[in-house]
Amino acid sequence: MGLIYGYDIYLRPRNVARALANLAELAPPTRAVPPLEITLPGGERLVLPFTSHFTSEPVDCSTSSTLVLDTSLMFDVDDALREYARTDGPEPGADGRIQIGYIYATIRFESFLHPGYTSVECWAATSRMSRLFARSPNIRKVFTDLAAASGGVCCLFDTGDGGPEQVFWLNGETTQEMVSGPRFPDRRALVATWSDPER
Repeated sequence: MGLIYGYDIYLRPRNVARALANLAELAPPTRAVPPLEITLPGGERLVLPFTSHFTSEPVDCSTSSTLVLDTSLMFDVDDALREYARTDGPEPGADGRIQIGYIYATIRFESFLHPGYTSVECWAATSRMSRLFARSPNIRKVFTDLAAASGGVCCLFDTGDGGPEQVFWLNGETTQEMVSGPRFPDRRALVATWSDPER
C-alpha cells in the first residue's frame, strides 16, 4: 500500500451544492469527457466537469450515503508543484496554474466524525502526489479556501494511516493544530468545537 494523503472538509449538509460548485470551478478549462449530472439527496441537481467511477452516467444520490468523484484540479504553481512538474506532471500553463493527476473526492453525506455534517474528502491518487499534498502550500491553500468559500467548519489534512492529522481551517479561521496535540488530543475534542449543524 502506498501513501494516501488527503484534505477532508466538513460542512453542513445544506452547503454541499455550494461546495461541489466551488470544486467544479477548480477543474481544467477543457476536458475530454462529457459533463456529469448529479442529483443530491434533497433533489437539487448539478452538472459537474468530473466523472464518477470513471463514467459520465447520471448519479442519483437520493438513496445513497456517498458520492464518489474522479476530479482533476488546477493549482497556482509554487516550488513544490514546479519540482513535481519537472518529473511527473504537465508543464504549468500560461496562467501560472498546473493540473496534477487524479484527485478522488468522496462525499459522505453523513460524515464519520459527526453524522450531522457532510465531509468532502479529496485524496491524492499516488504516493508521490500524497507527498506533494504534504509539501505544497498552494495545494493546502486551495483546500482551505474551498472550506472557507463553502461554509466549512473544518479542513483537516488526513494521512489516512491513523497517524496525527493537521487542522488548517476551523470555525472560520485558518489555523495549524495537530490532532493528537495539546489542544485536540483526539478527534472527539476537535468535533466538540463545531457548532450545531442546524444553526
